[in-house]
Amino acid sequence: MVETSSINTTCVYQTCYQVDFPCVIVHGGAWNIPQNRTQHTLQAVQTAAKRGLEKLLDKSQGNAAIEAVECAVRCLEDDGLFNAGFGSCLCANGSVEMDALIMDGSHLRCGSVACVSRVRNPISLAKRVMEETPHCLVVGQGAEELAEELNIPMVESSLELVSEVARKEWESMDNNYPGAVDTLFLQNISHETVGAVAVDSLGNIACATSTGGITGKRKGRVGDSPLIGCGGYSDSRWGGVSVTGHGESIMKVTLSRRIIFGLESGEEPIVAVENSLKEMYERVGGKGGAILLTRQGKAVIGFTTSRMAWALASRRVTQSGIDGD
Repeated sequence: MVETSSINTTCVYQTCYQVDFPCVIVHGGAWNIPQNRTQHTLQAVQTAAKRGLEKLLDKSQGNAAIEAVECAVRCLEDDGLFNAGFGSCLCANGSVEMDALIMDGSHLRCGSVACVSRVRNPISLAKRVMEETPHCLVVGQGAEELAEELNIPMVESSLELVSEVARKEWESMDNNYPGAVDTLFLQNISHETVGAVAVDSLGNIACATSTGGITGKRKGRVGDSPLIGCGGYSDSRWGGVSVTGHGESIMKVTLSRRIIFGLESGEEPIVAVENSLKEMYERVGGKGGAILLTRQGKAVIGFTTSRMAWALASRRVTQSGIDGD
């Protein structure tokens, strides 16, 4: 079963699939993806979803949902086209600062990192924060010291994570953060934050989100992606969410938790996503997108930008898309 809707007043496009478990859904950011990048972007999210599903089908995995979302997001962090890991955008001073979140909905365990500059895969460090520390969020130098203690792969210089696309975008913004926000989000131009949500065969639900932030941001600025309830949220009683868009807007409405609260309040999944994105747009002018998997096997993709790359994979259903038309 597939449901679709388009709300002209707030430009919400969304679709809903009934899926079987295990299942994984991946997004590659909600923005106006240029035509010359659509094929690569679609192929990348399709590959990430496929690799996530392989983890879900591997019977040797413990909490397969956690392994699946980490694997899918790592795949996109390594790609170079997305604003996460290799390919992350540059701060105003030309440095790189990355954020990531992962959450296990079975026990509400979570881990996140912010303002890391030399960690090759921030999502893997976030996972280790969840598994091996009593903390939920570790930032900056302390997070990188933890990565070294845990022998997580790092680069010598953050410049090794800078792609040509990210460098050119930084040069075009000319250290103008307000202009970057207006261009990248309010005018639907960018950005490629990545995320994944998975449900394993036991009904465990996990989510993950990773980003390099916004081009031209102040050093030390942190957006929604590493914040529980903002960049992602997972509760295996209801569902899991990963979101993308303008971080300050997402934080103001705690977008991910708002979507899960909609489910708790009896809203249909497609309505919960629609109402949450609509509220963010109407209250704070924020645009973005969300992916949702529910305990009842509903997969929802919604966004208020012109495009959002996504891919879904389960034993019986494989779908992907990029356009809102």
